[in-house]
Amino acid sequence: MSKTQSAIVVGGGIGGAATALSLARAGINVMLLEQAHEIGEIGAGIQLGPNAFSALDSLGVGQVARERAVHTDHISMMDAIDAHEVVRIETGQAFRDHFGGPYAVIHRVDIHDTVWQAALKNPRVSYKTSTKVVDIRVNDDNVEVFDEEGNRYEADILVGCDGGKSVVRASTLGDKPRVTGHVVYRAVIDSENMPEDLRINAPVLWAGPRCHLVHYPLRGGSQYNLVVTFHSRKEEEWGVTDGSKEEVLSYFEGIHPRPRQMLDKPTSWRRWATADREPVASWGHGRVTLLGDAAHPVAQYMAQGACMALEDAVTLGEAIKACDGDAVKGFRLYESVRIPRTARIVWSTREMGRLYHAEGVERQVRNLLWQGKTQQEYYRALEWLYGWKEENCLKPR
Repeated sequence: MSKTQSAIVVGGGIGGAATALSLARAGINVMLLEQAHEIGEIGAGIQLGPNAFSALDSLGVGQVARERAVHTDHISMMDAIDAHEVVRIETGQAFRDHFGGPYAVIHRVDIHDTVWQAALKNPRVSYKTSTKVVDIRVNDDNVEVFDEEGNRYEADILVGCDGGKSVVRASTLGDKPRVTGHVVYRAVIDSENMPEDLRINAPVLWAGPRCHLVHYPLRGGSQYNLVVTFHSRKEEEWGVTDGSKEEVLSYFEGIHPRPRQMLDKPTSWRRWATADREPVASWGHGRVTLLGDAAHPVAQYMAQGACMALEDAVTLGEAIKACDGDAVKGFRLYESVRIPRTARIVWSTREMGRLYHAEGVERQVRNLLWQGKTQQEYYRALEWLYGWKEENCLKPR
């Protein structure tokens, strides 16, 4: 294949915006297709580890992201039954020196806007909204994409960044999602409505039996993100709906009053019935690959979904450059390093969900796992995750 000149990116979320920017910085003209009426994000807060900031630095937007994020003092896990601290990882200067970047929290809208605005300023990036892709044809010398209005788009390569229910993935792999049976409720509340003893500059996770809560500040501490998760009593279908306070309260009756007081604060909730997928050996063939949730949808227990999409985008650009602009070879190099790493994230996330939701004797054992650990021991254990950087992104990690 000669040097790649053009790409179609399907999906305009965080992964799609980062991919458009990464490919444009690699000298490729990008057409981004988004099915929504405008390009943006929904949801509330997300967490960004040092690996995400390394990716943002590589994309040229690291400083802007740092200015818009809330830099945390620590990460904590609390026992939601008796309210004692199980794990505390300090994320101050020693953490930043060790990993070369901060641990921070940010509103999804803010991090998406940071990346997307940079992409829009690149003359190689164009986009079209209200465009639902319905058919993909991979040819010897190009890729053709058709939308539901019958419009045709052509490019040298195609990257599917269209989320967990990816149309591109359905056309290339056709595998089924794995519905977890875990339901996630998310809400944002103003700081004055947050209980004063929980206005903590940190992501704090309250681990309970078959459930947990997470809270952390957003937008300079003016808001707080609240996430609750529980094992549903009924069979779930993957998707997002409006939620009810009554359902949330029914799953958290046995937890300590300190975390439980948060559940009365939100005025509205959004309800996610979650799913992931089993890791696979390939994300595409020829001129097509996948990225972000389209490639490796994952539950939220390690707070790495957006971080992995940002890593993917940087690695994809670097892989194409390493293959002298041959994107087909670059896609396979990209997959060879990203598939094992993201599979580790998927499987590790499932195990973290089990630990968070432990009950009975398993809860007792969980609470002993980290006793006596030093901060340096925590940092060494997290090196595989937070030590990712552009300079090592094409090496197995």
